[in-house]
Amino acid sequence: MELRLIPSYKKIIACLFSCAIFFILTSCEEDVTKNNAKQSKNFPSQIINNANIIQRDSGFVTLRATAPLIEKYELIDTPYVVATKGINIQFFDKKKPKVPGKITAKYARIFESKKFYEAKGNVRITTSEGQRFAMQSLYWDQPKRRIYTHDTVYVTMEDGSTLVGAKGMTAKDDFSEYTFYKNTGDFSSAKISESKR
Repeated sequence: MELRLIPSYKKIIACLFSCAIFFILTSCEEDVTKNNAKQSKNFPSQIINNANIIQRDSGFVTLRATAPLIEKYELIDTPYVVATKGINIQFFDKKKPKVPGKITAKYARIFESKKFYEAKGNVRITTSEGQRFAMQSLYWDQPKRRIYTHDTVYVTMEDGSTLVGAKGMTAKDDFSEYTFYKNTGDFSSAKISESKR
């Protein structure tokens, strides 16, 4: 006596195998879709090449910025604007409109909603008074009108005297007052006071 049930078992196994593959592929597809949905927001919504930005206040130019590349990320939880290839900024004071201050950095990021700015990589600042600051990072909290860094700051005054803030500094954003931490240098507090006038 011979049983010929093997073909039907083969059909059942083939059917189950096909169903298993279908469910595996479907679940993989859903996972890929979910992952893509999470990642799809992490791209710039605007890209500006050779940017030239001018900011005005009541007709007066307060800031002029140039950058090879600016990218704007608007679709994420905390939107920001980034200049990954460096930035050059001139800022103007109404008291000395013809002598702008300057900031350069290799990288800059701006959180527009918080009005919080960060600059990194060979950050250089020249004030309209002629003071020169050099550091590796700088943060500006615009609503509080404060800038600060925890990096070593090298300052050169207009007369050539120098100061090193080994543990960073905080300052008003117009540099009318500043505090250096663990400082050394070759000028006196009298010279600092004179430079603030």
